[in-house]
Amino acid sequence: MAVKRITAPLTDEAVRDLRAGDAVEISGVVYQARDAAHKRLVALIEAGEELPFDLQGAVVYYMGPSPAKPGNVIGSAGPTTSGRMDAYAPLLMRHGLKGMIGKGLRSAEVKQAMQDEGAVYFAATGGAGALLARRIVGNEVIAWPELGAEAVARLEVVDFPAIVVMDCYGGDLYEQGRAAYARQA
Repeated sequence: MAVKRITAPLTDEAVRDLRAGDAVEISGVVYQARDAAHKRLVALIEAGEELPFDLQGAVVYYMGPSPAKPGNVIGSAGPTTSGRMDAYAPLLMRHGLKGMIGKGLRSAEVKQAMQDEGAVYFAATGGAGALLARRIVGNEVIAWPELGAEAVARLEVVDFPAIVVMDCYGGDLYEQGRAAYARQA
């Protein structure tokens, strides 16, 4: 299978070209944001206030970073469980979010919002945080540094490997895998 090279922020055309099961390498700008940051982003949207980054075409990485060793941009940078952001993701997609990177299942509401808004969910390999960190060449906290590991950071990535798990057409690699296994059993 050929790897698709994509650039973040994502265009609508790039999202429509992706299907569940596609291997991708992402280059460009990706934002690290988790639970606490998502709660604050939603509060800003609901209050009509400016966000710390432009959501149009944005890709958010649900990442659990560790401190960088001297000379490194970031420490281990593995994905965290995406379901914790499900309460916030549909609203962010309605405001332009096009991609999410994490691990694990998503709610029916998030999957529907991906279809309605034209967004995609990528899985990064859990347990490979040290290897994934090698694909992050820039790391700058841009909002809420008091949140520590939950602060929003602007990450520059080069050929960051991921798999499209859920596409904007309703394709779900997790469901496809279960169905294929059931047929073999």
